[in-house]
Amino acid sequence: MDDAQTELAFRSNGDIEVMLFWSRLTGRVSVSVSDRASGEVTEFAIAPEDALDAFHHPYAHLSLRTVGDGLVARADRAWA
Repeated sequence: MDDAQTELAFRSNGDIEVMLFWSRLTGRVSVSVSDRASGEVTEFAIAPEDALDAFHHPYAHLSLRTVGDGLVARADRAWA
């Protein structure tokens, strides 16, 4: 996350925190999902028109694929 990012929305449910970000420099919109219990944080870009839906339903918009030895998160729709 860069300094030019603005947090547009935040919500939490139990140990899960979801944040919606917008970059003033690039126009990139992203969703960050943090699991406080495991310490895992996943951030993925999302098309601006899908931002609110992705904020409310991040797991529906997120798919994981293996690349080499790690995992790369990607949106199931167009990247912003």
